[in-house]
Amino acid sequence: MWNLFVAFFKIGLFTFGGGYAMLPMIQREIVEKQKVCTEEEVLDYYAIGQCTPGVIAVNVATFVGYKLKGFWGGAVATFAVILPSLLIITVIAACLSSFSSYPAVQHALAGIRVAVAVLVFRTVCQLYKKNLRSFFAALVFLLALIFSLVFNVRSVYIVVGAIVAGILFGTVRRAKK
Repeated sequence: MWNLFVAFFKIGLFTFGGGYAMLPMIQREIVEKQKVCTEEEVLDYYAIGQCTPGVIAVNVATFVGYKLKGFWGGAVATFAVILPSLLIITVIAACLSSFSSYPAVQHALAGIRVAVAVLVFRTVCQLYKKNLRSFFAALVFLLALIFSLVFNVRSVYIVVGAIVAGILFGTVRRAKK
């Protein structure tokens, strides 16, 4: 349990920019370093975490903790990943109102926003490379992208549509064999 707490506390402590920015660190810590989950499992947790209420990194932490140590593992991983943010935001909230008008603080925040955009973009690229290995996957990706960007369809409908498409595709594929 202690290793689980430390792993997710580090993820929460050293990753800025919200849930999506934490995904590369979760991948590195859980799959590559500790080897407690496979890459496919973590990708599944990302997908499920996106569909469930809450911050994706917190949801993924809960899933990983639950997989490793049951209910208490999920609770410990969840608490560990949010604890640094809770502590940091408390300190920032106490100080920011005094310093927010300083140009250096405004520029620092602007720089952080850009860095976070890069981290999110990197995660998207990694997910793209690992998941778009077939014509079907590329077609679902393209349709989801169009529905999201052009028609502004809510993400939950896009995910449900992708689930239905995956089930139909798998059923048709099995029927042909």
